[in-house]
Amino acid sequence: MNNNETQPLQQQWSSFSKVYRHNKRSRVRYWFYGLMSVLLILLFLPWTQNIRARGSVTTLRQEQRPQQLNTIIPGRVIKWFVKEGDFVRAGDTILQLAEIKDDYLDPRLLERTREQLTAKSQSVDYYRNKAVTSGSQLIALDEALQLKLDQLRNKLQQLQLKVQSDSMESLAAGNDFKIATQQFNRQKAMYDSGLVSLTQLEQRNQSYQNGLAKKVSAENKLANTRQEMTITAIEVNAVQQEYMEKMAKARGDQFQSLSQIASGQGDIAKLENQYSNYAIRNGLYYITAPQDGQITKARKAGIGEIVKEAEMIVEIVPTDIQYAVELFIRPVDLPLVSQGQPVRFMFDGFPAIVFSGWPNSSYGTFGGKVIAVENAVSANGLFRILVTEDPQDKPWPRELRMGTGVQGMALLKDVPIWYELWRNINGFPPDYYKAGSEKTEKKQTHETNQKK
Repeated sequence: MNNNETQPLQQQWSSFSKVYRHNKRSRVRYWFYGLMSVLLILLFLPWTQNIRARGSVTTLRQEQRPQQLNTIIPGRVIKWFVKEGDFVRAGDTILQLAEIKDDYLDPRLLERTREQLTAKSQSVDYYRNKAVTSGSQLIALDEALQLKLDQLRNKLQQLQLKVQSDSMESLAAGNDFKIATQQFNRQKAMYDSGLVSLTQLEQRNQSYQNGLAKKVSAENKLANTRQEMTITAIEVNAVQQEYMEKMAKARGDQFQSLSQIASGQGDIAKLENQYSNYAIRNGLYYITAPQDGQITKARKAGIGEIVKEAEMIVEIVPTDIQYAVELFIRPVDLPLVSQGQPVRFMFDGFPAIVFSGWPNSSYGTFGGKVIAVENAVSANGLFRILVTEDPQDKPWPRELRMGTGVQGMALLKDVPIWYELWRNINGFPPDYYKAGSEKTEKKQTHETNQKK
């Protein structure tokens, strides 16, 4: 064969060997074994179980959340000092109101109320002085009664002594009359017998009549003294009754004054309360900001509009905020969440690359810790948990705003990948795990070893 025929045959054989490669050894099984080894190694790599939940950015404290600014009293809008979007400090004036109720339209309402209060206080002072005067009058009447009674008692003692003296005079007069009677009877018997003269009989009769007169006079004097003593005793009772009536009247005036004082003090307290209410109401015509924040959602516009009592004026979004995240988890996942458990976040508007099984390898996520788990179900049928910033992780973005959407992952137990695949294939829930339980077990083991 010549060279021209041999050259095409060689080209054909070269093309055949390159296409079919039947004389070459295959490396597919090496690749297969390598891939299987890699997969086997991957199955034993750690995987962090997690619970995914949606939520939003909120605040940890209630006073840091957006709040409505309401008016306590009704009124008419006079002047606006701010507009929507303005930032205000605590105490800055936001709105001025004017009074619309006729009970408070008097510009000198406080002054007139103070005058009423002063007048009522003076009236109470007058009644208090009257009560003191009535008390002094009672003391004077009691002293006068004691003096009058002492005077009448002394008079009774004197009359008693006089009764004794008059009794003795009456007894003596009776004895004299008895002797005179006996002498007159003997003289008359002797005159009838003719032993004495008529002159002697008349002398005895005169002595008899004198003794009778003295006896009657002594008896009358004794009766008069006893009657005077009875009158004096009656006068004692009359004086006691008279002064008791006077003292009762003075005591009644005193109690009436005390009643007027008590009533006046009640009116004073009522007027003071009313005056304080008026003074406080005057300070409510200017509505001020309760804290630093931004003005949003003004419900009233313009001048002259009427606002009702407790009606919302504006909404204030505080500027000094300690952010937190509220997540809503399913009831089946509730036992898997506890306080202190770590959570990773993806905030809406912030780019993130997430490896759910390796959160430490994720990019753009932020860390937090669970601080509260509510026991009551929310209106959406899920349970709410609150998560704060983890101080040991990178800080949350300063650009966060209230209500920003959040997707969270509550980190659970670290398990191998094969176990996680097996769990998902069988539909088993994640393992029950409490944050810090492993540390607690290690600490207890260490303390036991130290004791040994």
